[in-house]
Amino acid sequence: MSTALPAAGGDAPTAGGPSAVQLDREAYRRSRSRRSTGVALASTVVFAVVVWFGITHSPGWPRVKQSFLSWPVAKESFVPVLEGLWLNVRVLVVSELCILAVGLLVAFARTLRASVFFPLRLLAAAYTDFFRGMPLIILLYIVGFGLPGLRLSGVPTSPVVLGTIALVLCYGAYVAEVFRAGIEGVHPSQRAAARSLGLSYAQSMRVVVLPQAVRRVLPPLLNDFVALQKDVGLISVLGAVDAVRAAQIESARAASFTPYVVAGLLFVCLAVPTARFADRVARRRESRERAGAVL
Repeated sequence: MSTALPAAGGDAPTAGGPSAVQLDREAYRRSRSRRSTGVALASTVVFAVVVWFGITHSPGWPRVKQSFLSWPVAKESFVPVLEGLWLNVRVLVVSELCILAVGLLVAFARTLRASVFFPLRLLAAAYTDFFRGMPLIILLYIVGFGLPGLRLSGVPTSPVVLGTIALVLCYGAYVAEVFRAGIEGVHPSQRAAARSLGLSYAQSMRVVVLPQAVRRVLPPLLNDFVALQKDVGLISVLGAVDAVRAAQIESARAASFTPYVVAGLLFVCLAVPTARFADRVARRRESRERAGAVL
């Protein structure tokens, strides 16, 4: 009757459990992680204390604190600025949906290869070149004051609608180039395989190419969305009472810049979740690509 010999060094794993060596490695990793977290936290606290000490002991700090960080003014202006931010959120949602549609159509037009579509490709290229080069603030003035000046029937006069049109025209050009990069980044064999299965060009783009392209360009699309969240505040130059305009009104009433700080912090709170989501999507894509490379 044979008996099993114990493993050398006593490192044999128990039934269904990790070995002693693996447990030691995991404990070492946890200790290193705790140490790294502690060092990062300590350095952050030291840096924050140094910066705060330098700011609060500067000669002009009392005047800056009174002008930009007045707590009574912040409490009084919070509700009006928050109501203005709700307008920014609505403009953001509508413009983002329109931007995705415009960007996808322009990108699709620029990827058409047949000679008969050359005028369409030329028009799409001119659109992207023009509106990517035009500063958004100038485009807002042109659309916001130029279109109503034509006095054509059916042309909107609302500053909110005109500001949304300007945002769509500007960001549609950027998103179109992002979509085009994703479409052209799909390997040609994917299109060839789809066509060999009997799919038309439009069907192969919709079923095979576009899903892959969107997954590739999702992080830069989210970054453009974060940038759009800030730029929706520029519609205030047309007279729309959004968060920025409400902050301007409250600032003039209270003779303080604190309402602008309140509006800025609200925009930051609006943008941070999207930025973190964009980082998470980028990390997931990187991990999938790394896993595919290992396989």
